[in-house]
Amino acid sequence: MRTLPTRFADVEELEDFMTHPSAELERDLFGIDEIMVLGVGGKMGPTLARMARRAGKRVIGVARFSERGLREKLTAWGIECIACDLLERASLERLPRAKNVVFMAGHKFGAAGNPSLTWAMNVGVPFMVAETFRDSRIVAFSTACVYPYAAVSGRGADESVATTPPPGDYATSCVGREQAFLFGSQRYGTPGRLMRLEYAIDMRYGVLHDVAAKVFAGQPVDVSMGHVNVLWQGEANEQALRLLAHCTTPTSPINVSGAEVISVRSLAQEFGKRFGKQPSITGKEAPTAWLVDTTAAQRLLGAPRVPLAAMLDWQADWIARRMPDLGKPTHFETRDGKY
Repeated sequence: MRTLPTRFADVEELEDFMTHPSAELERDLFGIDEIMVLGVGGKMGPTLARMARRAGKRVIGVARFSERGLREKLTAWGIECIACDLLERASLERLPRAKNVVFMAGHKFGAAGNPSLTWAMNVGVPFMVAETFRDSRIVAFSTACVYPYAAVSGRGADESVATTPPPGDYATSCVGREQAFLFGSQRYGTPGRLMRLEYAIDMRYGVLHDVAAKVFAGQPVDVSMGHVNVLWQGEANEQALRLLAHCTTPTSPINVSGAEVISVRSLAQEFGKRFGKQPSITGKEAPTAWLVDTTAAQRLLGAPRVPLAAMLDWQADWIARRMPDLGKPTHFETRDGKY
């Protein structure tokens, strides 16, 4: 891995660092010629696609491309873009049958107000994708929200824990997404992985961004959901791509995040030190949280390389300079499943 920077001057420098392919990625992708990214227009999709392209792969990015300028940006990076509404089966079936697929589409925020769309995107679309791309390898993004809350005194849920999440359309539909891909994998023999990701960190959004922004603005930080796992987004993208070389038949889950159980209160305090401000704390830490044990991923892909301290320094600098964000809060403090 390259030497860690002390700061990122701008978005371009951030994305350049975040998308640099590692030797481990290039080794695992050896022999893979093309990768299709379904749902490339989301928070992580553009940088994942760029990383794969910089690793020398043909990358096909599929999305509706409703965000202005995104298609042009991806094209400039050498990514082939195809506009497609994944809810439209006829459009989905017109896509080229890439041998390697990373599935990143889904619906979270607004799920409580539009449950039918949530279930269509999180279960219906995966069912159709699993059938359409039955002859591909599929790495599907999932979430730690499929698990029940775990004790904050432990390591978090490992892959053997049953997927019985707290109530809420989002978490429950995410279990449905996994089951749709599992059904397709069992029926057609499709190799795959279900990547249960918890909190990728980009300077423009994420738990660190949300906590830092509140501390900097003098707003209270709710610690009701008082503990989290986080992972640098560059490493989350890398692990997703590397999992294409580590698929199983039938598909199987793997937890992806940082190894530490991190106190949200401690994050607020660390940002307070960096900003010279006293953080305002509200709520009381629950004895449980959505936490994952990443032992299996570390054994397969190695330990995270970007330490929390570096991410804290980067995030504080980014917020203090009032650099751009995506305007997409994580709502990490939510415990009732209503997003």
